[in-house]
Amino acid sequence: MRNAPSLSISPEKVFFVVAKSRQSDSTATELDANSASADDDAVHGFEDHSRITDRSELSGFIRGLNVDEQVDLVALMWLGRGDGDLDSWRDLRSEASRAHNSRTARYLIGTPMLADYLEEALSQFGKSFEDFEAPL
Repeated sequence: MRNAPSLSISPEKVFFVVAKSRQSDSTATELDANSASADDDAVHGFEDHSRITDRSELSGFIRGLNVDEQVDLVALMWLGRGDGDLDSWRDLRSEASRAHNSRTARYLIGTPMLADYLEEALSQFGKSFEDFEAPL
């Protein structure tokens, strides 16, 4: 692979965000599937709590990252979304740095398909989720 730009955030941390985001999304999907049944009220409440817990954990994790790691995470999401390519990484990262604020976690968690975008971006860096699944 040609010289990929260096990242301030480790692939392990990005894949943790991918895993937690998917976990939260899957709970939301189960919640939607069960909401049609009135008999599932107890389960519905549990799943809603589980989703909130997953999102809260993910939000805390993202907020705990340093600024450079948060900037990389946003730039990676944009890269995976197709807003640029590896050749424009420096520009993506500069824009993410300029836009950085205290709402980074909320912005990322609120992005539909976040896990897919991050996974796609890391694949461009030659990293695969399967390589990191076992340690998670």
